[in-house]
Amino acid sequence: MISRFFIDRPIFASVLSILITLAGGIAMLTLPLAQFPQVSPPNVTVSCAYPGASAQVVAEAVAAPIEQQVNGVEGMMYMSSACTNDGQYNLSVIFHHGVDVNMAQVMVQNRVALAVPQLPDVIKQTGVTTRKRSPDILMGVALISPDQRYDQLYLSNYAILQVKDELSRIEGVGDVFVFGQRDYSMRVWVDPEQLASRGLTASDVADAIREQNMPVAAGAIGQPPSPADQPLHVSLNTLGRLEDVEDFEQIILKTTPDGRMTRLKDVARVELGAKSLDVDVSIDGQPTVFLAIFQMPDANALETHDLVMEKMAELKESFPDGLTYDVGFTTIPYTRESIKEVFNTLRDAIVLVAVVVLLFLQNWRSAIIPLVAVPVAIVGTFAAMALFGFSLNNLTLFGLVLAIGIVVDDAIVVVEAVEHHIEEGLAPREATIKAMEQVSGPVIAVGLVLSAVFVPCAFISGITGQFFRQFALTIAVSTIISAFNSLTLSPALTAVLLRPHDKHAKGAAPPLPWLAFPLLAGAAGWFLLAEPLAPWIDRALTHLPADVVERLSGFEPWLTPSAAALIAA
Repeated sequence: MISRFFIDRPIFASVLSILITLAGGIAMLTLPLAQFPQVSPPNVTVSCAYPGASAQVVAEAVAAPIEQQVNGVEGMMYMSSACTNDGQYNLSVIFHHGVDVNMAQVMVQNRVALAVPQLPDVIKQTGVTTRKRSPDILMGVALISPDQRYDQLYLSNYAILQVKDELSRIEGVGDVFVFGQRDYSMRVWVDPEQLASRGLTASDVADAIREQNMPVAAGAIGQPPSPADQPLHVSLNTLGRLEDVEDFEQIILKTTPDGRMTRLKDVARVELGAKSLDVDVSIDGQPTVFLAIFQMPDANALETHDLVMEKMAELKESFPDGLTYDVGFTTIPYTRESIKEVFNTLRDAIVLVAVVVLLFLQNWRSAIIPLVAVPVAIVGTFAAMALFGFSLNNLTLFGLVLAIGIVVDDAIVVVEAVEHHIEEGLAPREATIKAMEQVSGPVIAVGLVLSAVFVPCAFISGITGQFFRQFALTIAVSTIISAFNSLTLSPALTAVLLRPHDKHAKGAAPPLPWLAFPLLAGAAGWFLLAEPLAPWIDRALTHLPADVVERLSGFEPWLTPSAAALIAA
């Protein structure tokens, strides 16, 4: 009998339970924290731009070659694409659950590379972007100008240069996407009549801009090999990329044999503006730029949110006058409160179990054993959650709440059986051995039956399976640990803690030691009477000498909030 081994070696049983608790406690500190499990399938996006093309042209010239190559990539569930009249193309490739998103990105990128030679030259120059993205937005930060001193173009440029990269480097941030991005661009508005009168076309204008606005490697003077008496070696710098409107206006489009030149300013209007004006973003009617922050799958949502808020507070100190930020969207308050309520429920459940056990067993020694078994099973479950890749979320914590009632039953069964044999006159050790001979089989059977109920949920596929898997396996693991404790730790503790019943005693022993009663009464009085008595405590403190109030300052954590504030003042 396995329990006999641990009854004779209670220290060994205690060490095993301590190791399980330590493993769970360490794992709990490293588990990611989120509102719900990761149920969204891996997503890889492909995007590019074909300036000036309509949606139909983009579909024929861009979408068709790319989707022909990407279709059928290994592990793909489905894909969807969108072509817009501003020349934008976006393709989303959705993969099955379990596919590594990094490998999915590599496979899609390799397929896209096969389609690049078939794309228009403009897209070859600007490139096709393939990136992985979590669909779960953690929060959104909006840059706004309350006095409307800055427009959306300025805000977009400032967000790209000063804010986006800083947020992307924060631990736990997977991606930062800017809604309402308007990059600075040199916009050329061509007059068709002026072009026709000079025998030019829009292609001639585009070719001239492309040829005269490019980086130039001018070389150097005196570069080896050179004469031995060469005194200088000078690198040449010349204007390559044009920088302002005046430079673009001087671009030469056409020359005639008599020396006359047609410049860009003669046939077009040049201005420095936004690259795209298709998307407007506003908050309360004010122009803004919204930075959507995506969380990494294994990141702690609360810690990531706090790091983002700290970084934004740091960046705000260098903001120009008239610029501020606001958190326009966040899931953290709901996540924080919901998880807090689950932890409160967990605490209340443990307290309720303690009260019920003490009420019915009428013996504080017997009540200790279930109360020790519950934390071991609950905390030890965190180690299994880390092993399975689970996170601390509402479902797993709710599963732990339900598991409390299950794990405490095994310990109570052992204690009740031992108490029954002690009442018949057996010593605690012999009573424990005899009780375990009777209840070891039922304890194992209960653990196996409950596991058989929950473990099959781990094999449910799809999004439904993602929800049920973490909830069910959390309960199953805690049940197995509880059964193990009932065969090892609980009998070892009953043999050590329980005492024989004295049949000749005049009265029954109290359910608690005498010191517990004043402590419980004081705690109950504090929680029930602290707030009603707060005004009287404040009034009393105003009449105390200053030196006494100063001495009481060390007790602020244990005073009522109003009294602590008065002492601090």
